[in-house]
Amino acid sequence: MYDVIIIGAGVSGCAVARELSRFNLKTMVLEKASDVCEGTSKANSGIVHAGYDAEPGSLKAKLNVLGSRKMAALSKELDFSYKQNGSIVLCFDEKDRFRLEELKARGEENGVEGLRIIERDELLAKEPHAGDEAVAALYAPTGGIVCPFGLTIALAENAFVNGVEFKFGQMVVDIQKQETGYLIKTDKETLEAKVVVNAAGVYADQIHNMVSENKMEITPRKGEYLLYDKNIGNMASHTLFQLPTALGKGILVTPTVHGNLLTGPTASDIPDKDGKETSREGLGQVTQKAALSVKGIPGRQVITSFAGLRAHITKFERGGEGAKLSDDFVIEEVKDAAGFIDVAGMESPGLSCAPATGEYVAGLIKEMLHPQEKQEFISTRKGIINMFLATEEERHAKIKENPAYGNVICRCEMVTEGEILEAIHRPLGATTTDGIKRRTRAGMGRCQSGFCNPRVVDILSRELKIDESEVKKSGEDAWYLLPLEEKEM
Repeated sequence: MYDVIIIGAGVSGCAVARELSRFNLKTMVLEKASDVCEGTSKANSGIVHAGYDAEPGSLKAKLNVLGSRKMAALSKELDFSYKQNGSIVLCFDEKDRFRLEELKARGEENGVEGLRIIERDELLAKEPHAGDEAVAALYAPTGGIVCPFGLTIALAENAFVNGVEFKFGQMVVDIQKQETGYLIKTDKETLEAKVVVNAAGVYADQIHNMVSENKMEITPRKGEYLLYDKNIGNMASHTLFQLPTALGKGILVTPTVHGNLLTGPTASDIPDKDGKETSREGLGQVTQKAALSVKGIPGRQVITSFAGLRAHITKFERGGEGAKLSDDFVIEEVKDAAGFIDVAGMESPGLSCAPATGEYVAGLIKEMLHPQEKQEFISTRKGIINMFLATEEERHAKIKENPAYGNVICRCEMVTEGEILEAIHRPLGATTTDGIKRRTRAGMGRCQSGFCNPRVVDILSRELKIDESEVKKSGEDAWYLLPLEEKEM
């Protein structure tokens, strides 16, 4: 019997796990994928929103501002990449200037600090490549950027070293209410918990509907992106938004914490909860609209494209109140399923909210279970050293410790064998090439793993003591090589 089982190892689930690891609770995170951060959390803009967009009084507004304020200190505590670069919302028509004023007023009501309207001359001083049609902008100095998988992995590792269990590769197929809690059936085993936290992303509706008569429906909202080489990463220093629409915050242009340039996302509602393919139409739309914000972005500098899915709630029945469309997060105990907590509809700004979401959900569970705080809680975590950015003294020390830190495996990102070994053998270590990529950036550079992938496969095979044909990119069916007997067939 677990005290708490969290379904979903994305950023929200891992944030809850990390906060619960402060208490004497038997907690487990259950994830159908092979690693943390395999869903929405790995494929998003990496933006820490200032908090001016959410409706005042909403949970989104509250958690966004709180989460944004916590991110800098958390990044130092858990050692992940974060930068408060500021964000800018562009206005392209004088007739729309009133919408900038509305956003500013909304942000101030939400508690966002430092908001101000800037004119084109100041905009160009901040962003020399800003589009010719931009006439004014809303400047939010508290906006930031973060490594989304770095944040998620850091939360998960810290939760793990503080006693939270993680089980991967298990899909929940049924949940039954019991007198003492819930019986959770996966495709591999049956587990029991007093409290269940549903943080299953685009699948949160399916998990919710297993226990509640008040049905929820989540429609995946696909967003397509283009990622550019680092040699044009300085074409934008702030995160540049366009005035938002009903479908979201629109196409943005932003630097990443690792020095690339990122544009996107589109916003299209699709039926497939795993539909992450990109399209010519979608990427064309990204290119066209991004050019309004930043002129002269060279298309030949694209190194990859990708798509992510946001969990948009399109129907939610709250206990007898009838079907409702919700523009807010649903973070609450289910009315007809005591001890079952939804963390659903965590679309933008869900990543920004994560530190505050973890505290909020942990607070709900504290009221249910009244746990004692741990005396020995470990609040800090040290990430993998980046040998390329390390000082000469740090490099010499690591190479003396293990010569593998002097053997470069990924030439584009200058990732060494020592860093890859560390990624495999640290808490919740990598077992796939995608796991290595998200922990070390091996394969994320200009050649997109064309050079380093065979060497990464070889290292994983050696360190995990498995055949190379068993090394996967990510999930069960994402392999690179077939065993010899299958080839002969």
